[in-house]
Amino acid sequence: MTQTRKNETLPQKIARQWKTNPLFSTACVLVLMVILQTLALGFHYDSVGAWFTQWTRNWINILRNNAGVGIVALGMTFVIISGGIDLAVGSTLVAVGAVLMVCINVNPDGLLTSIGITGVPAFVIGIAACLLMGCIVGGISGFLIAKQKLPAFIATLGMMKICRSVTQQVMQTRSVKVPSQFLAIANTKIGGEVILPILYWLIIAVILHIVSKKTTFGRHVYAIGSNERTARLSGINVERVKAMVYVLSGLLVAVTAVIQVARIGSMDYANAGNGYEMDAIAAVVVGGTSMSGGKGSILGTVLGMLIIAVMNNLLNLMGVPPFLREAFKGFIVIAAVLLQKKESNA
Repeated sequence: MTQTRKNETLPQKIARQWKTNPLFSTACVLVLMVILQTLALGFHYDSVGAWFTQWTRNWINILRNNAGVGIVALGMTFVIISGGIDLAVGSTLVAVGAVLMVCINVNPDGLLTSIGITGVPAFVIGIAACLLMGCIVGGISGFLIAKQKLPAFIATLGMMKICRSVTQQVMQTRSVKVPSQFLAIANTKIGGEVILPILYWLIIAVILHIVSKKTTFGRHVYAIGSNERTARLSGINVERVKAMVYVLSGLLVAVTAVIQVARIGSMDYANAGNGYEMDAIAAVVVGGTSMSGGKGSILGTVLGMLIIAVMNNLLNLMGVPPFLREAFKGFIVIAAVLLQKKESNA
């Protein structure tokens, strides 16, 4: 085998890497998408500097606009590697975002304002409550799946309906005003650009990459996704690990909610987070994570999210109607799953 690989030509090596290395194939697709996007931007500028400035700003906008769903996709990676799925992420975003906004509401009927807690202390309490709520919602899904043996699809579908409808009912008569100081969490400029959401995304990705590759928890997640029965016989507490995966997903959704509220200062309880579950799943699958579990990576998910983001931007530059952009996304997901199936049968 080693001698055969030594005798491979460059095209043969590339073909082998494409078939056997999901990160390689994902990176190749991303490079192609970036080239197409650059061509679509055009070169009709007064100078190279002006072109580069526009190209850089376009990339910053792409990354910033997709940082939220990118963070959600990181949690979805662990869920899918474990052999599950989480359809409740978009509705959880609304629920935990509402908790945060109620806590930091500066109107007289605000939860903390009414007892005299404002400013940074209110922000800390509000963020802590938001993160705790995310863990609780994720924990409920994890409990139903791990302990009550409900299918992940059913459990998270039910949570999706419950979270959004209850939040809309509770918040329909409340008037919430987010303090302007809170917006600095996401809108503070660095180098003249709003890049904090991007930095949050990248930092979390690095941390979770280390968790997935260097910790016992990460190894157990892969083991359960590969073969749950074998993992159980090996002494892994399967129920606890599966529950913790959904807690992690809920926590990351809560982090996204904090960033979203800080970015725009409000939340549309009817539409916020709509489609996040599909976008997150798409990014994870395109990034090479197997829907059957046991295979995938955080880096692959980041690359997959970038492919989805660049594709949306490219279609926008080409003037493709918004409704058809979702069709393109669907084609990419189907192609990615078919490619995984072909590899597994090889």
